[in-house]
Amino acid sequence: MSIVSSKMGVLSTGEELICYRLQNKTGAYCDIVNLGGAVIRIMVPDKNGNLDDVIVGYDTTESIEAWGGFFGKLVGRVANRIGDAHFTLNGKEYVLEKNNGKNHLHGGQTGFHNKIWDCEIADDKLVMTLTSPDGEGGYPAEVKVKVVYSFDENNTLSIKYEATADQDTILNLTNHAFFNLGGVNGTPVHDHIMQINADYITAVADEGCIPTGELMNIKGTALDFTKPYKIGERIFDTDKCEQLLFGNGYDHNYVINGYDKTLRLAAMTKEEKSGRVMETWTDLPGVQFYSGNGLGNYPDTRGKNGVPYVTHEAFCLETQFFPDSINHENFPSCILKKGEIFKTKTEYRFSVEK
Repeated sequence: MSIVSSKMGVLSTGEELICYRLQNKTGAYCDIVNLGGAVIRIMVPDKNGNLDDVIVGYDTTESIEAWGGFFGKLVGRVANRIGDAHFTLNGKEYVLEKNNGKNHLHGGQTGFHNKIWDCEIADDKLVMTLTSPDGEGGYPAEVKVKVVYSFDENNTLSIKYEATADQDTILNLTNHAFFNLGGVNGTPVHDHIMQINADYITAVADEGCIPTGELMNIKGTALDFTKPYKIGERIFDTDKCEQLLFGNGYDHNYVINGYDKTLRLAAMTKEEKSGRVMETWTDLPGVQFYSGNGLGNYPDTRGKNGVPYVTHEAFCLETQFFPDSINHENFPSCILKKGEIFKTKTEYRFSVEK
């Protein structure tokens, strides 16, 4: 595997946007930029050996900066939502930015997705580092983060996260890639086949998508993907499944079966026309399945090749601790103690089925 860097453009801040291409011997490759550590392109073969891009997002410096969203980016300090934008740690209350209604989402405007990361190429890996000062975004502690990207000869994108803090804090890191295994072609992912290794979700109470604390058994419902279903097969069954109404489609945290902090298969996604298959592996307890419900809400926003997004054009599988876990004692803890080392790993494994 080789890594080559190139200047992609200059941001309005005067900072350079650098793109790093991680390419294996087969010719497949992954492009990652230093802004937000964003994965902006993954070129992998279909069943006929033809390479195509499976990342929905942006392809120019101007569009990456202008949108300022989470497409393909590293998310922190805390991925997903925190209810009422506050939490209590060690008896002290912390107030965060309300950037998702009355709730806090993905670290807010000062989150990791809007930062220029320091980058280094080491042993065929892209090592990205960032220091978040004490109090940034309302969070306690200075946090030092390292993320290591690699892309191997088997077309596996590996993301390793590591962090330390100088006092107790909370941390929940993920990557927010939007995938379409059929290629970036402006069509929905309704025909993608999804299978998720989870019998439960963290139920939500309303459109704010804040967990109630209940682990809801989803067997036999439209949320059940323990057997493979097409994403679009039941996505509009809101009359049968209130949770789909709350999420405006799939926007739910799935509780991965058998969680024991070891790497395990969380989900398998397949697109039959191209034959592409993507397996999502993680050592974290949850994965947020998002079906791109809001992508059609911005008709003036242009994606790759200047084409507007359409609703359900992509899906996300964000490996994570559960949403709002700091406010639910029965959820796996996202607290990072002073002196401890936060470590986790996620892999997106691409293959073909002929």
